[in-house]
Amino acid sequence: MSTPPPSMPGAPPWPHCGERPSNPVGCRGRLVPGHTACFAHISDTDRDAYLSHLSPGTAIDHRGTPFTEPLLDALLNALRDPGTGHPRLGHAQFESAIFEDCSLFDSTIFEGSAEFGSTTFKGDHARFCSATFKGAANFPSATFEGAAHFESATFKDNAEFTMTIFRDNALFGEATFEDGTGLGLATFTSATFEGRAEFGWATFETYATFTSATFEGGAGFVSAIFKAGAGFGSTTFAGGAVFESTAFEDSAYFRSTIFKRDAWFEQATFGRTADLGPLVCDGTVVLSGAVFSSPVTLEFGAHRLECQRTRWESTATLRLRYATVDLSHAVLSSPVAVTAHPAPFVDGGAPGESLLDGRPLRVRMASLQGVDAAHLVLTDIDLTGCLFSGAFHLDQLRLEGRCALAPTPIGLHRRRMWPYRWTRRRTLAEEHHWRAQTAGQPALAPDHTPSPRLWRTGPHHPDPDLTPDPEDVAAVYRQLRKAFEDGKNEPGAADFYYGEMEMRRHDRTGTPPGERGLLWSYWLLSGYGLRSSRAFAWLLATMSLTVLLLMGFGLPTDDPDPATTGTLSHGRIALKTKAPDPALTSGWHQRMTWKRAEKATRVAVNSVVFRSSGQNLTTAGTYIEMTSRLLEPTLLTLAVLAVRGRIKR
Repeated sequence: MSTPPPSMPGAPPWPHCGERPSNPVGCRGRLVPGHTACFAHISDTDRDAYLSHLSPGTAIDHRGTPFTEPLLDALLNALRDPGTGHPRLGHAQFESAIFEDCSLFDSTIFEGSAEFGSTTFKGDHARFCSATFKGAANFPSATFEGAAHFESATFKDNAEFTMTIFRDNALFGEATFEDGTGLGLATFTSATFEGRAEFGWATFETYATFTSATFEGGAGFVSAIFKAGAGFGSTTFAGGAVFESTAFEDSAYFRSTIFKRDAWFEQATFGRTADLGPLVCDGTVVLSGAVFSSPVTLEFGAHRLECQRTRWESTATLRLRYATVDLSHAVLSSPVAVTAHPAPFVDGGAPGESLLDGRPLRVRMASLQGVDAAHLVLTDIDLTGCLFSGAFHLDQLRLEGRCALAPTPIGLHRRRMWPYRWTRRRTLAEEHHWRAQTAGQPALAPDHTPSPRLWRTGPHHPDPDLTPDPEDVAAVYRQLRKAFEDGKNEPGAADFYYGEMEMRRHDRTGTPPGERGLLWSYWLLSGYGLRSSRAFAWLLATMSLTVLLLMGFGLPTDDPDPATTGTLSHGRIALKTKAPDPALTSGWHQRMTWKRAEKATRVAVNSVVFRSSGQNLTTAGTYIEMTSRLLEPTLLTLAVLAVRGRIKR
């Protein structure tokens, strides 16, 4: 048995065994001090002699050595502390070692650094449960073929898992990463987790970095605590990622992170700076119940963003792409802006954004129920299906850019034998839900696109108890109208005023019958003073009717000629002129002439501007003119107000 020369290509930098060469180098195991073979290949007698000289806390060097389970047990038993019953190692060097069978380091104490760089664990599992690493724990480029168990392990110094490969589950539940030196790190940079990675209830007192790591299975950080910051930049989560109840007491860095499935941050706590994004999630990002204590900017490209009961204790900006957002019952203590980002966050597109290709780019708001909207700003958000009922201070909500709301159904419809069409305007989702429920529309399947010819059904359709009634919807319209009016956007407020009047007109509980009758008239004549075409149509129709009535009943056949009579008394003459009452004596064919039409038109036009025509009229014509002088100016005023409402700023 001989040692290969150090200059041999591929030879390790330490004196190695070279036993049983399957290649020119042979066994790469570090020679046992005083022997010419590694721990795996020395004789049983020499191995026993070596082990007898070991004591708890001794430094060991078995780099490149192949270990079977019996060999590892023998080594650890020689280092077992009689007082605690646990193995206690000093500086431990296992770089490039190969553990052929299951590796059991449970409750082992590493008083010096533990070096497992490029080590291969081939067994079904490698166990470091409740192990204590008082020095650095280095596992760079190590490979765990089976499950890796680090539950309840304690890392008091650096913990490095850079480029480590976990081919099965990696379990770090309740592990503690301390920072006794003030310079410690928990490093999983470029690590690959092919199975499930569990860090539930783990405590990271040092900075934890998972930069460029790949989680091909699920990743669980439930109730984990990151006290000194966490970095997940350029990390890829191919399975679900759960950060439920996780506490980030310092910075949280998720820049260029990719979630190929759902990402759960439910009830997570972000104590200081949180740099969440740009990240891409081909599923749902769940921030429900999360708490943000400091200013934060979130840049997400996701299918859906759940922020139910999320608490924003400082300013926040949400720049989103593709996502449908649910902010129901969120607590906004400071200004929060939700913005649809028009371009990729990174030149050339954020990493992984191709996962979302084919999805609608527009950002949608699903719900603002229970939100105090006084601090909320929405920019370029699709509010077509947004639920506003139950929100507070909607009159202080700011809608910037192009915030779309649901339109009314298009096309001609039929009510019994009468055709009709809906006036084009912006409406709330709650009005859609109520009208669909009262119209008896069938519920729409979740995967079906609503027809533009129908009202959209609500989530509780067709239950009337869970569908907002007209009184509730009118209150929402009223608050949003005030928000637009306070922003000097009268045309934008017009549709909300129309919607408010519509709901009051249909409200049979909160609106008295007499008031509903007035609203019906107001709607019929001018669309609540907002439809100038309707008011002008009625004005034209009224004037036409006035002209016809005057031609038929109001204009006399001839203008009456005054007659003058006189009397002579005591040398004086008294004259009296008297005009006979206008009389209509001609037949119908003589009444309907262009000359009489011109006279009647002059009377009708003068009536619009409150002037008397001075035309001789029959008694019926006098009453017709009085009526037109009351009705037609009113219709003209409504038409003018409708035009002004659409152009005023």
